[in-house]
Amino acid sequence: MQQPDFGVDGKRVLVTGASRGIGQSIAETFAAAGADVAICSRSMDRIGPVADEINDADGGRAVAVECDVRDRDDVERFFERAADELGGLDVVINNAGGEFVANFEDISENGWDSVTDLNLGGTYRCCHVAGKYLRNGEHEGVIINMASVNGQHAAPGESHYGAAKAGIIRLTETLATEWSNDGVRVNCIAPGLIQTPGVAQTLGIDESDMPPREQTHRRIGYPEEIADLAVFLASPAASFVDGETYTAKGVPRPGNSMSNDLGLDR
Repeated sequence: MQQPDFGVDGKRVLVTGASRGIGQSIAETFAAAGADVAICSRSMDRIGPVADEINDADGGRAVAVECDVRDRDDVERFFERAADELGGLDVVINNAGGEFVANFEDISENGWDSVTDLNLGGTYRCCHVAGKYLRNGEHEGVIINMASVNGQHAAPGESHYGAAKAGIIRLTETLATEWSNDGVRVNCIAPGLIQTPGVAQTLGIDESDMPPREQTHRRIGYPEEIADLAVFLASPAASFVDGETYTAKGVPRPGNSMSNDLGLDR
């Protein structure tokens, strides 16, 4: 019986929003598995140290680039630099995003546009440019978009973020259909509550104040658990997976309700 191939050794991987949290963990996990990674954030001061840590460890190498996914020229330059430095691209992971919590009536048009453009617009731009590098290539191309459980189910205070993430899910399904004959697989990950600095900032608490996993109704995840799923989706073992959204939100724990008090029960 043939053994599944979960390897990504030698893959050339681009990751947006990789200076912390899920994006950083994805970059580190791929590099540890032997992939070379091109990573970005809006600040070189934040993304440079991540690349340095990867390059100081065993595994693949990292290239850090300053890029704002809201800027088409920035995205074009990032992909060009990544493909030049790595000798091409095999995997693109669109992780960059952000949000703030507010009731719908309190969201200004500027606030709405800023969140939807960063999350959905940024994913659109990166997918649009990625097509130039991945479609009809010598090797199979893979795109992994990052959505959220809030794009699948309603969450009070996150109408703008939920709408953007829902759009990413539909974009993923449509691209998978359009590009299936071009040698590109497109899938999506929808994380639940993950212990990251960004989540803590959104909740208005310190990351150290996140409730213990064993005390929440649906346990809190770690960035590495999302990174492992991304590696699977990029590997040959997932060759028959296309146009899907993988929800990763843990298992409910009856009797634990702390997450309800914090508004975290997604």
